[in-house]
Amino acid sequence: MFCRNCGNSLDANASVCTKCGVLRGKGVKHCWNCAKSPDPNAAICLSCGADLGNSARRAGTPLGGAAGGKSKVTAGILGILLGGLGVHRFYLGYTTIGIVQVVLTICTFGFAGIWGLVEGICILCGQLNIDAAGLPLTE
Repeated sequence: MFCRNCGNSLDANASVCTKCGVLRGKGVKHCWNCAKSPDPNAAICLSCGADLGNSARRAGTPLGGAAGGKSKVTAGILGILLGGLGVHRFYLGYTTIGIVQVVLTICTFGFAGIWGLVEGICILCGQLNIDAAGLPLTE
């Protein structure tokens, strides 16, 4: 994953670029997936096909607005209440992990639902703060 502002390689857990100090997912100068320089208004990177999260901007969201728009509170509450069904993971775009959580919860007769509860609390505490597209969650 790369910084969308400067193209620097980002650590998987980094929320801020160590080179330019910009929040992960912010900026339009570089693709987050391949670090190429796409058109600032492009919806996908023409080099690698990655979703650039700019479709909300074309639809009228101001440039300062969040491109992802996923709420930390919504994701956290979904994790606490319906975490065993992986609903919070589906909401954040992590479909595969969501399916794994559903299957494990069924196979363990609900015991694996604790996983979703813990993740919901972690989301609300700010430890899990990005969606599947690498965009930060909004307050």
